[in-house]
Amino acid sequence: MQTKKDVTLVIMAAGIGSRFGGGVKQLQRVGPTGQLIIDYSIYDALQAGFNKVVFVIRRDIEQDFKETIGDRVAKKVRVAYCFQEKNDLPKGFTAPTERTKPWGTGQAVLAARNVVNEPFAVINADDYYGKTAFKVVYEYLVAHYGESENCCMAGFILKNTLSENGAVTRGIVSVNEKEQLVGVKETKGIVKTPTGAGVTTESGVEAVDENSVVSMNMWGLQPSVMQDLHQGFAKFLGGVAEGDIKAEFLLPTFIDDQIKKGVVNVKMLKTEDTWFGVTYAEDKQAVVDALARLTKMGEYPEVME
Repeated sequence: MQTKKDVTLVIMAAGIGSRFGGGVKQLQRVGPTGQLIIDYSIYDALQAGFNKVVFVIRRDIEQDFKETIGDRVAKKVRVAYCFQEKNDLPKGFTAPTERTKPWGTGQAVLAARNVVNEPFAVINADDYYGKTAFKVVYEYLVAHYGESENCCMAGFILKNTLSENGAVTRGIVSVNEKEQLVGVKETKGIVKTPTGAGVTTESGVEAVDENSVVSMNMWGLQPSVMQDLHQGFAKFLGGVAEGDIKAEFLLPTFIDDQIKKGVVNVKMLKTEDTWFGVTYAEDKQAVVDALARLTKMGEYPEVME
């Protein structure tokens, strides 16, 4: 029987390489005793109140994934799997034979349609979001349980998401007076500067407000979104140009469309926590050092059972 506290964490992990090893960024050992970034996300989610984890993976890595990650997680919480595949398409559509990859983050969430019947959060497998984001998203989903129009997004401060080692792409968000999402402007080439942040252009670096709020693809959604995703995916596929084998059905683009249609309200839940990720190989040491500090401060146990 479903209870009010049933809230699921959907982890998009289909991008993990078919051969596990040190070269796959989602599997970089970054914790003091060899933890992966995904271990910290699951730890924080369970502490916040989430009580089920769904892994969206590729079928060809199922066994390796379970041995490396899934079987450990299943000892702590209910776990389900679903598979993102390029041929999992709405009726009437077929994937080009030349296409090698699935269809993006929108399709990744849609892949979980048969195992998610409750409010859920969506995250990337290779991002560290911090404790606050999981807490506020969980609390919002519980407070608005069953309200199909009420969704949310964890908003991060731009300066807390930048890399010391190169440019990044971030979705800079705009909100209304109710702190509801109005739009997300995908902005490429954002770099750290001596005075904050900037965007690299042909004429130099143009300043960007380092205190802007950005989306890091952490969403809190209602189960009713699955039907809308199915319809949105079919519409997207109908508009893909013949011969385009790289088109992607992206979750932020879909949600932006839903907002403009008035189907959903997306509350922006701001967090001051620092986001970590291994965008560049050189980022790994900074992540290792940050997690070591957090462990020393008592935020995380030295060993995660």
